[in-house]
Amino acid sequence: MSEEDDYYFEKDHEARIAALEELVREKVDEKDADAVWLVTTGTVLVFLMQAGFACLEVGSVQVKNTKNILLKNIFDASAAAILWWSVGHAFAYGTDAFEETGKNGFIGGSGFFLEDAKLHGQAKFLFEWAFAGTAATIVSGAVAERFSLMAYFLLSCFISGFVFPVVTHLVWSTDGKFSIRRNSRLVGGCGVVDFAGSGVVHATGGVAALVACVFAGPRLGRFRGRHLQQQSVIFQSLGTLILWVGWYGFNAVSTLEVARGGLAAHAATTTTLAAAASCLTTTSLGYWFGDRVVDPRYANNGILAGLVSITAGCATVSLFGSLAIGVTASPIYLFASYMLEKIHVDDVVDAFPVHGVCGLWGVIAASLLSTDFYYAQTFVLQTRRPRCRGLLYGGSFGSLRAALLFLLAHLAFVVSATSLFLFALSTIILLRVPENIEDFGNDDSKHGGHVDFFPAAAAAAARPRRQPPFPEIMETKRDEDAAAAS
Repeated sequence: MSEEDDYYFEKDHEARIAALEELVREKVDEKDADAVWLVTTGTVLVFLMQAGFACLEVGSVQVKNTKNILLKNIFDASAAAILWWSVGHAFAYGTDAFEETGKNGFIGGSGFFLEDAKLHGQAKFLFEWAFAGTAATIVSGAVAERFSLMAYFLLSCFISGFVFPVVTHLVWSTDGKFSIRRNSRLVGGCGVVDFAGSGVVHATGGVAALVACVFAGPRLGRFRGRHLQQQSVIFQSLGTLILWVGWYGFNAVSTLEVARGGLAAHAATTTTLAAAASCLTTTSLGYWFGDRVVDPRYANNGILAGLVSITAGCATVSLFGSLAIGVTASPIYLFASYMLEKIHVDDVVDAFPVHGVCGLWGVIAASLLSTDFYYAQTFVLQTRRPRCRGLLYGGSFGSLRAALLFLLAHLAFVVSATSLFLFALSTIILLRVPENIEDFGNDDSKHGGHVDFFPAAAAAAARPRRQPPFPEIMETKRDEDAAAAS
């Protein structure tokens, strides 16, 4: 084929592709495409994170509490579905007159039981339900092995039905006090950059976990020299990798529109780089300042610290910015984990250092490192871009001021609401199981027996050992060997 033929073939090929794209645009409704994007990609990937949390937490508890922690994860998703449908979605995205009047900005008041969500609107409900379940389940691993099943279930309902929806409304609703998604009454003149939920989701779950740990107290013997065996680094590592996969739905699909595929790709790339950088940095720091052991725990929690930290700015920071966020997340996580140990707060899976502290850092990092180009691509706010981009990229203090004010309000609300709820709950039922049940194990006490992952090995160990034939000959042989050795 000649060069001229190649030229016309290429032109014809491009024309055919353009015609096909136009046909797809005509036949496929934009709302349909967005709904498929949110349901089959976003909801599925974010819901997969429940499996990741389950594996991570199972690997972090003793065998005698396996069924108990699995049930708590399953109940998180189930309770969140009912509560997000009935009241949570309305509290988060219901009507609020803050933009017009400056009043409220705290909680929505319409759309209960999805009365206003028809067909396509239910896609966003499902996507946000998966987020609500994630915020609640962060707490389960922190208070594992001693929090009673009923007390935890009620706390999970409170978080997914009230605490998380209120924080969601503050930032992600158009009428929320700290929202970036309007053109007037903006805190700091900019609003808060929290694209996928470092503060809204992870800090909410992490801070609530800290409060629950304080109310519950440490496990028996935790800070008194008793060794509490974590059952499987295999489950911990598998859970971490599943969470990393689910995070692509968390961050990339938060574009909410399939037409913003380029931005989704960028969010996925920054997510990957931050997780990788934090993993390697945390493992290295843990080795040099720890026991000189390359510990999988540092690698796993380093990945999660990086993922949490990049979530707020995954769409607005550059690739080099995501590396910086991942690297700085590492010492922040390690210091927070060390401080919890020093003050004897028993957080089984380091939920507060990973999700709480790194979530707070993620919101601040986004206000510092959002670039001019990616900020404009994310929020399509050309006039606001020069002053609201990251402070380190020439922006004003507006975004940082909004971030700090939001975090203060966030901490005040989550700490006070969770504390009041647990205090009230403690006057009605026991927050933690009795000592004999904790010592014996929740599975045998409450769930029909503990899990045995290796029944054949256990049976072999329990079987009486067979006596060797002619034991007197064996004894003589041992005596002869001992004499020869001496």
